[in-house]
Amino acid sequence: MGAQKSIHAGKAKIDLNVDLTHKLCGDLLLPSLSNSSSPFSQIVGRLSIKHPGLFGRSEKLDLLWDKGLQDSNVLIAFRRPRPEWLSQQSFVFQHSITPEVAVHGLPINNFSRSGSGGVNLCRISAGIDLNEPATSHWSTTTSLKFEHVRPINDEGRTISRDLDGFPLTCSGNSHDNMVILKQESQYATANDHTFSRLNFQMEQGLPLLSKWLIFNRFKFVASKGVKLGPALFVSSLTGGSIVGDMAPHQAFTIGGIGSVRGYGEGAVGSGRSCLVVNSEFTVPLTKELEGAVFMDCGTDLGSAHHVPGNPARRQGKPGFGVGFGYGLRFNSQLGQLRVDYAINAFHRKTVYFGINSVAS
Repeated sequence: MGAQKSIHAGKAKIDLNVDLTHKLCGDLLLPSLSNSSSPFSQIVGRLSIKHPGLFGRSEKLDLLWDKGLQDSNVLIAFRRPRPEWLSQQSFVFQHSITPEVAVHGLPINNFSRSGSGGVNLCRISAGIDLNEPATSHWSTTTSLKFEHVRPINDEGRTISRDLDGFPLTCSGNSHDNMVILKQESQYATANDHTFSRLNFQMEQGLPLLSKWLIFNRFKFVASKGVKLGPALFVSSLTGGSIVGDMAPHQAFTIGGIGSVRGYGEGAVGSGRSCLVVNSEFTVPLTKELEGAVFMDCGTDLGSAHHVPGNPARRQGKPGFGVGFGYGLRFNSQLGQLRVDYAINAFHRKTVYFGINSVAS
């Protein structure tokens, strides 16, 4: 069920988008985060409100609320207009609740799925984003934010330890606080026969108070695409590492549709470091339909035991995984519909469905 409405107030225009979907078949979906009998607990959807001139000076206010059966996310962003040659400022507030399946979930069915470990993260953050003026190939974003992370159980109660009694936070208390300075740089270039993309992310935990986390976290994604006649070969390399203070939820996780297909989310492993390689070869079958074959592999580089509590070893995760398979890509006006059939190193088969939406 969806609705879109434009509200005019003087010269201002507010775009209001509502998309709500009620759970139709409980046997096909996972239980919600809380066991509430309220009908709203079984509703998933998105509410988006955009105001292009909040105080009459072209300020932009964006409010986005996403609700799933097990997770929710509220994002409020206020953007001040500035000349194009200066960095653009955005003040951002975010509140989210997400299941921590990738780190604390239990791998089942020969690592093809990840079951709930009863741990969820309630995260509150507030800060400022600075978007530097883009050059021909580079763009850079710098942000400074305060973040409060609190583990909760499936009933919404605060917890500080997992099912085995190990701490869920770096502080050992019910929450972690940190101030994070983050810089992200992106490079992209393309022509008729090839494209290249590079993304660097660097996060620094600032020691403003003695009990706040102090760390340095680095991640990169490099991808290359080459056209071979009508076909396209794409390969990407993802890696990262973290030094300093660390909570289990900050670990790099490996496994899942965005990592190594054929495994459940985080079922390959979680560590202080990671390295993931993805390769895919697609061939057009019709004007709208493409066929694909792929292979993924990933490793925690032997760093799982450096994560506090060593959750990956306690859950029996291998630390290295390989998945391969084939799929279909259907291009429509709504976006690209994807179906992947993947097999992991334990000969367990998994089917993935997804859609890459067209940005409006």
